[in-house]
Amino acid sequence: MINNYNFDDNQNTFTNETDNISDTGSAGTQSYENYYGESAPYSPDNNSYAFTSENTPKLKKKRKHFFLKSAIFVLCLAVVGVGSIQGYKIYMDNKDKTEISEFDPEKKRSNNDDDSLEAENLNASKNVSSAEDLPSLIQLAAREDAKPIPEIVDEIMPSVVGVASTFEFTQESLYGGFFGWGSEPQQGEFPTAGTGFVISEDGYIVTNAHCVYDTSEYQAGEAVEVSVLFSDESEVEANIIAYDIETDIAVLKVNKTGLKPAVIGDSNDLMVGELVIAVGNPLGFDLFGSVTSGIISALNREISVNERSMSLIQTDAAINSGNSGGPLLNSCGQVIGINSSKMSSSYGMPSVEGLGFAIPISDAKVIIDDLINYQYVTGRPQIGIATNDITETYSRYLNLPMGVYVLSVMPDSAAEKAGILQGDVIIDVDGKAITTAAELNEIISEHKAGDEITLTISRYGEDIKIKLALQEKKS
Repeated sequence: MINNYNFDDNQNTFTNETDNISDTGSAGTQSYENYYGESAPYSPDNNSYAFTSENTPKLKKKRKHFFLKSAIFVLCLAVVGVGSIQGYKIYMDNKDKTEISEFDPEKKRSNNDDDSLEAENLNASKNVSSAEDLPSLIQLAAREDAKPIPEIVDEIMPSVVGVASTFEFTQESLYGGFFGWGSEPQQGEFPTAGTGFVISEDGYIVTNAHCVYDTSEYQAGEAVEVSVLFSDESEVEANIIAYDIETDIAVLKVNKTGLKPAVIGDSNDLMVGELVIAVGNPLGFDLFGSVTSGIISALNREISVNERSMSLIQTDAAINSGNSGGPLLNSCGQVIGINSSKMSSSYGMPSVEGLGFAIPISDAKVIIDDLINYQYVTGRPQIGIATNDITETYSRYLNLPMGVYVLSVMPDSAAEKAGILQGDVIIDVDGKAITTAAELNEIISEHKAGDEITLTISRYGEDIKIKLALQEKKS
């Protein structure tokens, strides 16, 4: 703060004229007049910069205007009194109106009053409904006859089992016989764990075919040993009745009776958005009987699994390795699918979550019955050949047309009876050009055993048409 001092000739005093500049270091505002409005002399106890001469005459006290102040005081009292009286009258009038409105049933309301009251009641009803009656996501997704999820879990758990399989494989030596070592193929084995569920009291169990038959890079084939773990922690050896690789379904049998079978539902009644529950053993038996829930994301989803086209149920319920073969349940606790696979990301691909797939139980029931009764799927047609695809590169190199190359012909098969030879190239089926075995199988699967089809083959540079009657595939 900056202070300017001026000398007053009339009163022999210095006066302090303060510039309007704030002092950020000041602890408080300095006072330049004492309590009575007089200039105060400097003293150590007075934080002031004013200086007063000893000859300075005393200033006269200011008049206090006693009568004016009294008049103002009386006027204020009058205003307050009048305002209080008017406020009390308004309060009593409103109170009377409120009491009449609330307690007088004979009082007639105007249309505006009725409309306002009805609107208030409607808003209050909506508020109560939104706060108390709003359904949860599970309620919105569940069926009308749905059961509580804990009750569903209690009912299904005795029917869910763990499937433990052991596979043996042969691996060629990595050393290629250097120095005479490692020239013999190496034998090995590996275990896998999956899930299944009981379908009969006498021990029939359904699971995935890939739980008992290996088609990975090891090409181990059928498992050499299979056991089943129940929810009561008892473990029993199981026999493989049959399996179908194309639909990824297998049937096992244990020597045990009095089992609790799962209730089978109808997957044809499913709707997208419906609540589903998956039960299984993700990552092995340490997490036995894990329960996840979600909704049906899509129906009849055509996807390729291990180069096989399958029509599956898509769900966002968590399905992981070890869940394979476990039941997918609806909100009534009925099995409507067999958990089969999940979509996973590979190197260079974006991350994906919530893409699980299950085999529709209505499609699976026919196959399960055939596997139990015949050990194969009846009515499935086949030609009876082993093939390889001729790509564009092979086509230029071998001087052959693009198509399906016949590697071998099975004895007494439909192909042998029709005159197909090893080395033939199938380029057309019923007027549809094909270049891969997948396309050939897709066309064949649209027929049944006994149907006749026409193949166009290339043999020694000449196109030949051959009629062929499809046979039933028994293995």
